[in-house]
Amino acid sequence: MPPADDTTYEIRTATPEDAGLVEALDGSFTTATVFHVETAEDGFTLREAAVDPPLTKVFPDDEDDSTDEGDQELRGGPIFLAVAPDGSLAGFVSVAYARWNRRLTIEDIEVAPDHRGRGVGRALMSRAEEFARERGAGHIWLEVTNINAPAIHAYRRMGFALCGLDTSLYEFTASAGEYALYLSKPCRGANRD
Repeated sequence: MPPADDTTYEIRTATPEDAGLVEALDGSFTTATVFHVETAEDGFTLREAAVDPPLTKVFPDDEDDSTDEGDQELRGGPIFLAVAPDGSLAGFVSVAYARWNRRLTIEDIEVAPDHRGRGVGRALMSRAEEFARERGAGHIWLEVTNINAPAIHAYRRMGFALCGLDTSLYEFTASAGEYALYLSKPCRGANRD
């Protein structure tokens, strides 16, 4: 899917010098709908509901235990950047690969507000999928809060399906009251070890 405005983004691997750009990216979002999670003894269901006024979510800064800012190995894997023609950071995706179960985890994916709706998220996810195939991943997995309806819809359009729920992941954080939804998709064309 080409970007809506024909803007060409460079997708490249981040370097330690890019750490400040990644940290400064605005990953907040505004949504007019959220997914309510209804749990039962034998499972759960999601129900999308309108919120009025629209909800704006600003993520708190990560509490990082590492001492080397920008050290990608401490984060678990590479970070891929989408850089706009003017040199600004349009978005990034950080990934980690676990060999034991051949899972590539999308640790974080963010697109700057001015670049949303232009195919940046899809281009970043495509690069993450390419990395997954290079590693021989069998599937790609991610976590998203139930209130991030725009991201959930985007992931579903990219082929991800709901595979799990954690009702306590955010319990002792600024996001208390939200639920973690887990989505996955098979990694097509993966190299086999």
